[in-house]
Amino acid sequence: MAKTLSEYFGSVIASDIFPYGYGSVENFLDRDEASETFDWVITNPPFKFAEDFINKSLRISTRGVAMLVRTVFIESVGRYDRIFSKNPPQKFAQFSERVPMVKGRLDKKASTATGYSWIVWEKNISPEPRLLWVPPCRKSLERDEDYVEALSSGPFSERYEASLKIEASQKKLL
Repeated sequence: MAKTLSEYFGSVIASDIFPYGYGSVENFLDRDEASETFDWVITNPPFKFAEDFINKSLRISTRGVAMLVRTVFIESVGRYDRIFSKNPPQKFAQFSERVPMVKGRLDKKASTATGYSWIVWEKNISPEPRLLWVPPCRKSLERDEDYVEALSSGPFSERYEASLKIEASQKKLL
């Protein structure tokens, strides 16, 4: 996500708790940032820590927060009481197609039954929430080089290279 965001924003600071091959390795929740340190915080938080990510992100951002979450995240009375009733997001952007996500890597053949949406808080604008749909776009936005680059760096590159060698040797046997 950070690499793609860097194509649109002048500066992107990326981190993850695991070494997935992009950005620093650290726990976002343990970082000590002053209030209003960043223009935007845009992330896909771990589901069980999403509330903590939202609360911290709202504190450290000046312009807004965008969280990519499973759609069921908005279905909780507890989250309504703790977050949405007090500080409603301005946008809920539901993906109309399923967005496959595989932990720590890209997989062109991945599929999922899980729905995802962007929940967006824009500071200093009307708090009226809007429901939007993200039209089908995966095929038009994906690039073959996204997968090649993802597989040629980071923690999965050695496994990928080994799988290519095995695949090549199997073809020779046929």
